[in-house]
Amino acid sequence: MPWNFSQMKELSERLEAMKSLAEGFSKRARDVDENGTFPYENISELKQRGYTFLTVPAEYGGNEISVYEMVRLQEAIAIGDGSTALAIGWHMGVIRNMYENNWEPSLLDEIYTEIKAGALVNSAATEPQTGSPTRGGKPQTTAVQSGDTWVINGRKSFTSMSPMLDYFIVSASIKETDEVANFLIARDNPGLRIEETWDSIALKGTGSHDVYFEDAVIENRYLVEKLGGARKINPWLLHIPACYLGIAGAAQKEAVKFAKAYSPNSITGTISELPNVRTKIGEMELKMQTAKHFLYSVSKKWDEATKEEQQALVPEMSAAKHFVTNTAIEVVDLAMRIAGARSLSASSPLQRYYRDVRAGLHNPPMDDMTISQLADKSLKEINE
Repeated sequence: MPWNFSQMKELSERLEAMKSLAEGFSKRARDVDENGTFPYENISELKQRGYTFLTVPAEYGGNEISVYEMVRLQEAIAIGDGSTALAIGWHMGVIRNMYENNWEPSLLDEIYTEIKAGALVNSAATEPQTGSPTRGGKPQTTAVQSGDTWVINGRKSFTSMSPMLDYFIVSASIKETDEVANFLIARDNPGLRIEETWDSIALKGTGSHDVYFEDAVIENRYLVEKLGGARKINPWLLHIPACYLGIAGAAQKEAVKFAKAYSPNSITGTISELPNVRTKIGEMELKMQTAKHFLYSVSKKWDEATKEEQQALVPEMSAAKHFVTNTAIEVVDLAMRIAGARSLSASSPLQRYYRDVRAGLHNPPMDDMTISQLADKSLKEINE
């Protein structure tokens, strides 16, 4: 039997195993990017190795890994391939959030059993007309109760990993009320249709296609949670900055290897000995160390906090995402300056990292919302 992440006890062991898998992801990344395909093989390997079950709570048979461990593992995946990391990261967070959002225990037992067998889940919340749900737009997707069933109609965009998802958590407005709820819809529902619309130049392999619901009928029990009021804190969204930190790490590695190997005949030795190149290498390392300390410390702080203390961590978590993703962009820029014009060659992974890392600006929470949140924090806490 092949090794399995769930059987490993230590994070260090899991990180070594993930590093090995990520090397394979890296070898496939160029083909996925150039052909705009989905990394089926990468996701299948993660499923087969038991990775996709790690965040499930212990009472349902999972490993219940911490936010910190999830962040470290997601970063390791992204060093190999950013698309694979972001796609599977949504699943890793969503399946833990089901539990923390108090889904019906019998339904959790059912879904977690399927996840252990390899099922994949993600939210379908964004819509063309409303944009990101974090902006507060009400879904135009509708849910109508009909006897002991719900009938769902609408369209969702940016549904990452849609080529392999088994379940979609769909936000919809309940007709004739002001309520919004999440509904669980299986892939094999006759009213579900996926249209391959993903044409982004960044993270081409996430398979973030549009999903249509056309009179999709589900049982009443698949209304899994009502939305509204204060939004619950979701620490698992830290998989987002972890992804971009990993992409930056891959760019750093590529640039340093290039500097140590490139020796134009105008100098003695390699460009790694030139003061201006050494400065850029040092700046990359400083930025990477700072970003890692920020993300890791916030993750650990959440894991060690009480429920009350966790409520106060929202600004720090948002700030971590803002700082890490923007720093990752700076690191990739420095890496490209080291490699020079070669970084723009189609054969160079740096041009892919450049496109991929910028996608972080458009994942939640958005920069402007974070800055506003931090301003509120300062104005509230600092008195004359």
